[in-house]
Amino acid sequence: MEKFSNIKSIPSYLSLQNIDTDMIIPKQFLKTIKRTGLGKSLFYEMRFDENGKKIDNFILNNAPYDKSKILIAGKNFGCGSSREHAPWALSDFGIKCIISSSFADIFYNNCFKNGILPIQASEETILELAEYSKRREEIVVNLTKQEIFFGNKTVNFEVDAFKKKCLIEGLDDIALSMEKISQIDSFEQKLNSDKPWVLKNE
Repeated sequence: MEKFSNIKSIPSYLSLQNIDTDMIIPKQFLKTIKRTGLGKSLFYEMRFDENGKKIDNFILNNAPYDKSKILIAGKNFGCGSSREHAPWALSDFGIKCIISSSFADIFYNNCFKNGILPIQASEETILELAEYSKRREEIVVNLTKQEIFFGNKTVNFEVDAFKKKCLIEGLDDIALSMEKISQIDSFEQKLNSDKPWVLKNE
């Protein structure tokens, strides 16, 4: 997983509430198990009409928002089914941080496992940041300091220390397991010595 660094970007603002994972990546795109290639189908039914043509007034279809690394969204973002394709699509599109007043729990945790920082902020902060999106002005997200900078203002945010470490060091579940590979090898060697029939049966 790519290491998370500080982000400076013009944010995109989706004011809709209860954006579920089927809206983020519709079910017809769930056939793949690859993490790449899903960005083009992100918010498909909102970005494209029935003929597959881009809808002009959808924010992510227009510059500079089509290059945004920060998405500001309405409350209860990521609700619905627990499909991991949702953060895959967001990440593949280029979104590295999502700021909302609330998230669905499973989606929230899936974000960290896929290199995305979900930030829970107050409704007041969301509205302030939305203005920066409308004015096409950059904001900065500093994970190390757990701060959002916009204009002359700084807002702090909370994040679990272990999840923060994983993002900064680029550690997904596989990388965390590989950190313990020597201990795993030692365990298997001891098991093979003490109970050789166990591994042979496998």
